Amino acid sequence: MSNVRYPFEGSDSDFLKAQLLYVTCATSDKDWHSMEHSHYFSELFFVTKGTGYFQIEGKQIPVQKNDLILINPNIPHTEFGNKEQPWEYIALGIEGVQFQYSEKEAPYSYSVFSLSREHREIPWYLSTLVKEIQTQQEGYQTICQNLLELILLSVARSTRQEFLSAPRQKTTRECRLVEQYINEHYHEDITLDTLSALVHINKYYLVHAFKNYKGVSPINYLIQRRVEEARYLLESTNYSVTKIGEISGFSSQSYFSQTFRRLTGTTPNAYRKKRSRNFYDFFFLS
Repeated sequence: MSNVRYPFEGSDSDFLKAQLLYVTCATSDKDWHSMEHSHYFSELFFVTKGTGYFQIEGKQIPVQKNDLILINPNIPHTEFGNKEQPWEYIALGIEGVQFQYSEKEAPYSYSVFSLSREHREIPWYLSTLVKEIQTQQEGYQTICQNLLELILLSVARSTRQEFLSAPRQKTTRECRLVEQYINEHYHEDITLDTLSALVHINKYYLVHAFKNYKGVSPINYLIQRRVEEARYLLESTNYSVTKIGEISGFSSQSYFSQTFRRLTGTTPNAYRKKRSRNFYDFFFLS
């Protein structure tokens, strides 16, 4: 019998201060492109099907299945699909790190690698990460964060990358713009895509950042703002409940009543009657 013990001196994962911000699964069956944009965080793309190209700092870079694309913070870029060979890719938003080659002194803007069968663990980690974040079973956040670290360490081994710390920047300005826009346009048709386009931030990251800023998601804040306006109108006007729902931005009377009751514990009609009774009691019975 042979028994070999290998000592383990503890984890060195503290060097990797990466935080997963979002996971995007993109599919295109036609000529498709996004607007040119940049982020304060890094992005990792992996093409799972078809072909396309990136435009990064004015350069067009063709990519295909099994290509891995690393883009460092604050680098303007966009993606273009190809209707001849529709593509699919997975993208990760990663805060806290930036990439560089081992032999270079400074981080680069971007890099593209074609993964061979020798690197098959990276696609497996990515597909497992997607499955975890889609199903969101108990403990999925921890599993996703651990998978991110496995992905980054595997990339470092396979492509001779090094990781540098990147400053974590708050998106307070963008969140304030979203808050202001909602306050001024709550009566209009607003979607998460509307708000994302407004501040040029990935919509999944926008939800993450706005929750940190305001304590609720942008859409939940929009709903709260509409209910707040409806309460004010119920108290201060003689408008019908139907008209108040419309003015406040609700798409239907049933949705208005359902949402109002969920947030206030009562229906719009009952709320108005109660407030009117309180007003009468205060001025005429006190």
